[in-house]
Amino acid sequence: MRVAPRDALVADSTNAEVRGAAYGLRQSLDTIGAFLGPLAAFILMAASQNNFRLIFWLALIPGFFAVALLTVGVREPTTSETQENRSNPLQWQTLGSLGKGYWVLIAVALLFNLGNSSNAFLLLRAEQTGISASLIPLTLMVMNIAYSFSAYPLGILSDRVGKFGLLLGGFFLYALVYLGFAFVQTPWQVWGLFALYGLHLGMSKGLLLALVANSIPANLPGTAFGFLNLAVGLALLPASLLAGGLWQTLGAEATFITGTLFAIAAVLLLIINRKKYLQI
Repeated sequence: MRVAPRDALVADSTNAEVRGAAYGLRQSLDTIGAFLGPLAAFILMAASQNNFRLIFWLALIPGFFAVALLTVGVREPTTSETQENRSNPLQWQTLGSLGKGYWVLIAVALLFNLGNSSNAFLLLRAEQTGISASLIPLTLMVMNIAYSFSAYPLGILSDRVGKFGLLLGGFFLYALVYLGFAFVQTPWQVWGLFALYGLHLGMSKGLLLALVANSIPANLPGTAFGFLNLAVGLALLPASLLAGGLWQTLGAEATFITGTLFAIAAVLLLIINRKKYLQI
């Protein structure tokens, strides 16, 4: 209910020339909140002697502020379409108007995420290499720091040099990182791979959204982002089931090599259709 309308509102609120920066900033702020929130909860739990009720009451405060900001500061753009025309976008004619470039991006996202299994497998791999259980959560913090500090600058860069090449680089970096996890031997290598994984997120997450926003008619952002999230959601369960099955039967190396192969397949699909995106 939240993700697709949020991404659609970003598309409605920005010009095509700055959407890389806009989605990059959104990804950065979202990730900063993702690790500051649990850190604040940890500090408050220690200070309040594990008073769970107090923590949940305090957690309401930023939520109320977010709703208030959304209510006061965001307005949907006016449209010349009648309510009758807007009432049912799920028609073949409407979906067809999203364009071939959009559906290629959906196919790329689906293909890529079939190899993008749960981050739990990264944590299991970190444990295998000798990182202690108490330090394993910090690997995700390293990833999120790299993600949050890279997404906005790379978004700005994409508006200047083009989004296609950076997105391609982000997918290729993911392939290299997963290949690294397949053959990693020491803890220091794991820390570096988590940092590079965060950089991949900064290079790809926001830029994919910006490419989608620039590839669709202005009146269908909600439908477009809804189908994008549907494709990603459909891929996540089989991706993790496949990764777990490979881990159990062939070992961790097979899980990460398979993820690398899916990423390379997504890269190839993007390259084949590059002419559609080089100018956006």
